[in-house]
Amino acid sequence: MQLLAQLSPQVRQYIIVTGNYWAFTLTDGALRMLVILYFYGLGYSPLEIAMLFIFYEVFGVITNLIGGWLGARLGLNRTMNIGLFIQIVALAMLLVPTSLLTVPWVMGAQALSGIAKDLNKMSAKSAIKLLVPDSKSTESQLYRWVAILTGSKNALKGIGFFLGGALLSLLGFAGAILTMAIALTGVWILSLISLKQHLGKAKSKPKFTAIFSKSRAVNYLSAARMFLFGARDIWFVVALPVFLANTFAWDHWYVGGFLALWVIGYGIVQSLAPKITGKNKDLMPDGRHAIAWALALSITPAIIALALTYDWNVQIVLISGLLAFGALFAVNSALHSYLIVSYASGDRVSLDVGFYYMANAMGRLIGTVLSGWIYQDFGMATCLWISSAFIILTALISLGLPKNQTSKPLVNNIQY
Repeated sequence: MQLLAQLSPQVRQYIIVTGNYWAFTLTDGALRMLVILYFYGLGYSPLEIAMLFIFYEVFGVITNLIGGWLGARLGLNRTMNIGLFIQIVALAMLLVPTSLLTVPWVMGAQALSGIAKDLNKMSAKSAIKLLVPDSKSTESQLYRWVAILTGSKNALKGIGFFLGGALLSLLGFAGAILTMAIALTGVWILSLISLKQHLGKAKSKPKFTAIFSKSRAVNYLSAARMFLFGARDIWFVVALPVFLANTFAWDHWYVGGFLALWVIGYGIVQSLAPKITGKNKDLMPDGRHAIAWALALSITPAIIALALTYDWNVQIVLISGLLAFGALFAVNSALHSYLIVSYASGDRVSLDVGFYYMANAMGRLIGTVLSGWIYQDFGMATCLWISSAFIILTALISLGLPKNQTSKPLVNNIQY
């Protein structure tokens, strides 16, 4: 605590925000694995299990759209703490007797968890914008802080997958849920005490219609983000785990462990994105970088699809292609995360970030639904071809993003 007191107020708040986000992310990843393993043990198919998370994604779309408006009116400290509390309620819902753990009840708990996750994420990402001084010299610092927060979140989500499996083995389903609920309650209490009051609260209360961004840059980036995440989830959420289990005969733990390691590696690459893309501190990433990295990413699923179509060393190509896809996707995601925080206008930062993550959640929802349907009716190769097409659309939409930037984009305060 003494070391924390010696840091600047901005750094202290960044550490608190990041700590909140980390704690939440661990429980989010662990909860997903607990639900998957529990219902898998009851005999549910992978597609049926995936459908349990539909409300999680649907309410993520709604929450991101409204959450930014709430953040501007209430303050980001409050929306972050509300998110933590809702996650505690979602965990508590799963502590009912086993006979009451029906599919609708679990879907309801997942809906609350989706609301909590996106309130927490929107608050954390928006808060960074306000904690970094607004000047040309701090854009590289902003990029680093966003990359660290985003990358560490995904690495911890992967660790959460392992944590969920370990807690289930050691404590059982109810014991694991109770342990996480108690731990998160402690984090919530510390956050209530230590997080800066009125962080991100707009000077004038925005009208509800303000949830829709008037910034051309934010709108283009949001559309690109939707297709980017749809491209990932159309083959990653349902199709890939089922394909690994059915085609390669991997058992459930092998599939879960491999995907957890993939998410951890993905998060590490995200954290390193500034070193990969921001070699020149005077020339921060802009629309041109978003186009180039999207085009590079689009090649990967196409190559894997060709291997599946012509039966070319499928296992080797798929695994190596998945690793390449993860690295390239991590850079794309980190670039987008930096650009939205940079584009967002200071007084409406939570509104712009919330609108952007609404598009992100919409992409996940589209990808999740298509992943089950396309894989079941047309196969893995078709999922990958559509993934490649979605990424090409991401690149085409990115043509509308600002270019030739040497500092913070001028579009921040321009209304279109």
